[in-house]
Amino acid sequence: MNKKRIVILGGGTAGWMAANLMAKSWQGQPIEIALVESPDIGIIGVGEGSTPQFKGFMDFMGISEAQWMPACNATYKNGIRFIDWSTRPDFSSYFHPFPSQPDDYSAPAFFHNSFVRRKAIDVTGHPDPFFLTTYLAEQAKAPIAAHHFPFEINYGYHFDAGKLGLFLAQTARDLGVEHIQANVSDVRKHPDGDIAALICEAGMEVTGDVFIDCSGFRSLLMQQHLEVGFDSFANNLFNDAAVVLPTEQGEVISSETQSIARKFGWSWHIPLTNRIGNGYVYSRRYCDPDKAETELRAALGLLDSEVEARHLTMKVGQVKKHWHKNCLAIGLSQGFIEPLEATALHIVQETVQSFIECYQEGEFTDKFKTRHNQSLDARYQAIRDYIVAHYRVNSRTDTQYWRDNANNNQLSRSLYDILQTWVSGKNLSDELHRQDIDKYYPSVSWHCLLAGYGIYPEQSQLIAGNEEANKYDLSQVQDYIARCGLNFEDHRAQLERLARMR
Repeated sequence: MNKKRIVILGGGTAGWMAANLMAKSWQGQPIEIALVESPDIGIIGVGEGSTPQFKGFMDFMGISEAQWMPACNATYKNGIRFIDWSTRPDFSSYFHPFPSQPDDYSAPAFFHNSFVRRKAIDVTGHPDPFFLTTYLAEQAKAPIAAHHFPFEINYGYHFDAGKLGLFLAQTARDLGVEHIQANVSDVRKHPDGDIAALICEAGMEVTGDVFIDCSGFRSLLMQQHLEVGFDSFANNLFNDAAVVLPTEQGEVISSETQSIARKFGWSWHIPLTNRIGNGYVYSRRYCDPDKAETELRAALGLLDSEVEARHLTMKVGQVKKHWHKNCLAIGLSQGFIEPLEATALHIVQETVQSFIECYQEGEFTDKFKTRHNQSLDARYQAIRDYIVAHYRVNSRTDTQYWRDNANNNQLSRSLYDILQTWVSGKNLSDELHRQDIDKYYPSVSWHCLLAGYGIYPEQSQLIAGNEEANKYDLSQVQDYIARCGLNFEDHRAQLERLARMR
């Protein structure tokens, strides 16, 4: 193979993740990787969360939690607590857990009960009593068990995105990635339209064979210079802005993200070791930035505080082509499906891994570019549908924002069929398998979402069940979960242990 040079435009978490994955995957191959980063452009850098796939990234890189977590003020994440998204009695909040091996015993009881409850049988249909990581989050425990615990636990992380970017930058440089600090002013193209070089303000040209666009929402290469179109998701994902405010960390460090419904969107509550990251994601069609900031400050008790808020805008949607000519879009330049389920880094990781696989299988050509694009399109649409479902099935009526979300019929056929399957009392797992989308969000996630909102017949319609309907003893399930939970340590204690190991 002839020597290849890959040039990444933009640092931050997305750019440096891409650099690390490529450098690690192609060690020993005749491939050079350079990352061009402007010294003048900052990153969003608010507290962020991940899905469990990020642990796989760190494991692949050979980076231990003791190495990176203390350096990035990181904490463990058992899942997401959704608060006030539903007004149905007894369903004002629910927890979306990361499924783990111990749930193989308790999850069948939840699936059974949620199915029976949809048949108007009076059984417990709320997801919270059935999952170990829900219990761990309620107890502020870390998802790290004693060495003798025989089951695998899935978990994510919370971290400072700015510090994580710096950490990954050093890791990539150690792997031989060239780090070029320069402002890109223009792009030179080949006659066929491929990118030939990035032209920097000082007159320097950075040439390459493949260019990776990690330039953020401005999408300098893919959307501006290659003129690839953008599909907006604004017709069913209304939010397009956020306001961010930090607060002090308390005595107990939570091991969950909280997503709290507000008048015109929702706010996140992300615990780091040194602070709590708070942000209000809202729609400017319904609420102006000042009003959003005031609502968030009031909720946090910061109306009279001098702590400065940061205001951000979001471009929700995706590019029409993720890989076009000799350019690959990654991160915000590729698309964004708002931060509700913390999918941003997951999509970055999946995009890079798909590119590595397709580029390598295609003998380091664009032979499998179409396969890559189709794979990413399917992933974006599946994640989008899951996020849209959170808004579509809400039962709030306090503002026009929530009423419009509940009445929005701009749904994909896939999501329509999922919701119809649930309300008609059919087997949801079978429908997800039929559509071949349970690889994106598993059946347990869809069950927790729809059951967590209390989308069941009204309490007055419920009737007593027979022995088969009541075949699971909830007290036994909860006793099992509590006994499993004894193997797990206090979250703060585990984080302090990590810091000492560093």
